[in-house]
Amino acid sequence: MLALTFVTGLLDAVGYLALDRVFTGNMTGNVVILGMGMAGEDELPVAGPLVALAAYVIGAAVVGRLLQRHPGGWRPVVTAVFATSAVVLAAAATVLTLVRVDGESAVGVGVAATLATLMGAQAATARMLAVADITTVVVTSTLTAYASETLFGPGMTWLTHRRLWAVVVIIAGAFCGASLLRLDAGYPVYLAAAITIAVAVAGHRMWPRKELS
Repeated sequence: MLALTFVTGLLDAVGYLALDRVFTGNMTGNVVILGMGMAGEDELPVAGPLVALAAYVIGAAVVGRLLQRHPGGWRPVVTAVFATSAVVLAAAATVLTLVRVDGESAVGVGVAATLATLMGAQAATARMLAVADITTVVVTSTLTAYASETLFGPGMTWLTHRRLWAVVVIIAGAFCGASLLRLDAGYPVYLAAAITIAVAVAGHRMWPRKELS
């Protein structure tokens, strides 16, 4: 789940920096940008965040509905969801590499919508797997829980707790994504695809089998 949180940072960097200031995983950011854009502030986009919001909801709704039919931990359908996401991410990366994408163009909006759909699917799957404190896309609630419940805990809990590392990892993903964008817009998305397929394989092999009974 921390690896998928890193993926969120990668793709949000791509969305915001290369696809006209659109977040693909952080829907709170899209809602705020949409509101300010509707007010005509700083020439902020409206169409991009709106499309990303709709795509995220569709991805979460479709995959959430699918997973409801197969409850109980990491089942083959979870592997299929992540494997499919990896393939689509690789295709999106190829588009970004081969085509000069303007964030305001139809291709740019389409890529942003695709990435947002995958992030919605990822978040819905993470919610079903229910690893405590790691939603893979939400930082605000994690940071709040860390500050209010963990920061002044006993011993080294403040440093070792997964809440802190979920925030650190998404920052690291955004840093890596922004750095790779200087080389090519497709590179961070290719990396996201590679991490996602690795998660699919690792989860399929290592998730406790008792949950599959």
